[in-house]
Amino acid sequence: MGFLAAILACCLGSAVYAAEQKNAAPQHDFVKVKGTQFQKSGKPYYIAGTNMWYAGYLGATAKPGNRTRLMKELDNLKALGVNNLRVLAVSEKSDINSVVKPATTNGFGHYDEELLKGLDYLLAELAKRDMTVVLYLNNYWQWSGGMSQYMSWVDGKPMQDPNVTKDWEGFMARSASFYQSAKAQEEFRKTVKKIITRVNTVNGKAYTDDATIMSWQLANEPRPGNNSTTDKEKKIYVDWINGITGYIKELDPHHLVSTGSEGVMGSVRDEKLFIDAHSGKNVDYLTYHMWIRNWGWIDKTNFAGTWDAGWAKGKDYLTSHIRIAKKIGKPIVLEEFGLDRDGGAYDIKSTTHVRDQFYQQVFDVLWTPMQKGEPIAGYNFWAWNGSARTTRANYWWQEGDDLMGDPPQEEQGMYGIYDSDASTVAIIKAFNTKIQSLNK
Repeated sequence: MGFLAAILACCLGSAVYAAEQKNAAPQHDFVKVKGTQFQKSGKPYYIAGTNMWYAGYLGATAKPGNRTRLMKELDNLKALGVNNLRVLAVSEKSDINSVVKPATTNGFGHYDEELLKGLDYLLAELAKRDMTVVLYLNNYWQWSGGMSQYMSWVDGKPMQDPNVTKDWEGFMARSASFYQSAKAQEEFRKTVKKIITRVNTVNGKAYTDDATIMSWQLANEPRPGNNSTTDKEKKIYVDWINGITGYIKELDPHHLVSTGSEGVMGSVRDEKLFIDAHSGKNVDYLTYHMWIRNWGWIDKTNFAGTWDAGWAKGKDYLTSHIRIAKKIGKPIVLEEFGLDRDGGAYDIKSTTHVRDQFYQQVFDVLWTPMQKGEPIAGYNFWAWNGSARTTRANYWWQEGDDLMGDPPQEEQGMYGIYDSDASTVAIIKAFNTKIQSLNK
């Protein structure tokens, strides 16, 4: 290289670096962990959030994108005091019925750029509204393809739909085999790198420099296996968590990393396993979910007769995980919980009296330790349906239908909150107002 060329290259390099620095968020803007709490811009940052797995999909320019709807949903959520979304970052193409279509990845190394641009658009719009996002990079369950689809790509065997086979134990074992597959792990790391090192096509900001991203999350509800999980498989699971969180931190030291775990129930009811999975230095905070109906603690066809005993278990689950977080010395977020409409109905016109009671009781349990500065750092309810509507008589999603918080593996309207659910929305808004009083 000649002298003038070297000078020119140096100047151009300095200009590029300056441009990158201009787009990079100041370090204090990133959500950080301080003790057992979050901080942002030097202030406490409690999460008042929702799950909106499909938000990146809505940001796409082609179907199923709907940017007008996305902006409306974000404005409505902002008005409710929501400051954080939990969103699916990557989906895998599958032929089974209970999987969202299209998908971000259509086989190893094949990415749908339009869907990725949708994620770009979402991040840009969240930044305008001073909202943050948790992006999960995989799924233990089938509704976005997930770990089982990885294994189908590895060995060529068709992916089973547990909604059809009813073999959930077999399905979970299949998903968990993902942790032991060298090929699956190689390809997963390629996808993780693809997403984390992406540069936003809307605002030109590298994802690694974008403080709108609160956390990279390994997967939605990763589990070590099924109910017959061995000690060896538990160790493989913990080793996988430690390995992939370390890899993410190498790619991006600025952002928090979380697992997406359901808590003890998602750890084959093994509290020690849950603690082991979240004690590594690269797991910044704990997560847990609480599903009192899915886990058989209450009966949706007999709320009255099963409520007291079921809620007692639910309340203990909420508080016991806060104690675990205190023991580990990290924040914890209740990032999923929900309940059916009255009588287990799906119709948007059906009432939500028991759900409203449930939400209020959950918020009451969380508020006391929040006020005391204990490790509970916020919540995300499951999930935001917003303005979506289904016209299906059987309530099952089909490609081309509105996307909503209830994913394709379950009936539309099961747990999601519609924008017309006035009583539930009012309860959420009132609690978010209380939470925001702590963010000062």
